[in-house]
Amino acid sequence: MYLSLIIPAYNEADRIGNTLEQVFAYLDRQSYEAEIIVVDDGSRDATSEVVRDLQQTATVPLLLETLPQNRGKGYAVRIGMLTKASGAVRFFYDADASTPIEEIDRCQPLFDAGADIVIGSRALPDSDIQIRQAWYREWMGRCFNGIERILRVTSLKDTQCGFKGFTAAAAACCFSRQTIDRFSFDAELLFIAEKHGLHIAELPVRWLNSPKSRVNPFTDATRMFLDLVAIRANDLAGRYD
Repeated sequence: MYLSLIIPAYNEADRIGNTLEQVFAYLDRQSYEAEIIVVDDGSRDATSEVVRDLQQTATVPLLLETLPQNRGKGYAVRIGMLTKASGAVRFFYDADASTPIEEIDRCQPLFDAGADIVIGSRALPDSDIQIRQAWYREWMGRCFNGIERILRVTSLKDTQCGFKGFTAAAAACCFSRQTIDRFSFDAELLFIAEKHGLHIAELPVRWLNSPKSRVNPFTDATRMFLDLVAIRANDLAGRYD
């Protein structure tokens, strides 16, 4: 198995079907073996039912893990990465498909060149932002990245894009040490990776904003700031060793 694609999903019944159809069409054109793993994070809608229906006609292996309650995107991704995925390369991918799935084509040369992790970035000069976020969401993202730098969590320009690939070894290293279950988990994973000397390659990606983002720029902002403080505290306590 070369590729495992983990899609965390919470109340995504309206979007997950179209996203999976796009992924099927893309993977059907590839020469390598691949699997798709949807982790339903305690959805209250028909997300799991939509996925089960598609399992009947899926052209690549489509696995479904349904969590009994909502635990957070970071928890759902960790379950997929550590307990379900078998690929040599393991991506997590947002259910809204904001980054077109074809961007995976551009990642393989980076892995071949020695990258342990490839992350999509919306903040590089060559990034192609075709549909932008609302101004206040962009402002929130810049503030979050600024705080990451002040706290020396990471120097990467964009930690929150939902398009990240790991070698199997890098996934084991990072996700086994992950403690944050919600939106700041990306920053924690990248902090762990840098601490352990893993090579992170930033890839400028195409990106089309989805208006149904799960991040609330007001209620989640304080929690995300406290998560960054917790990352520094965890490091001082030796939890990432």
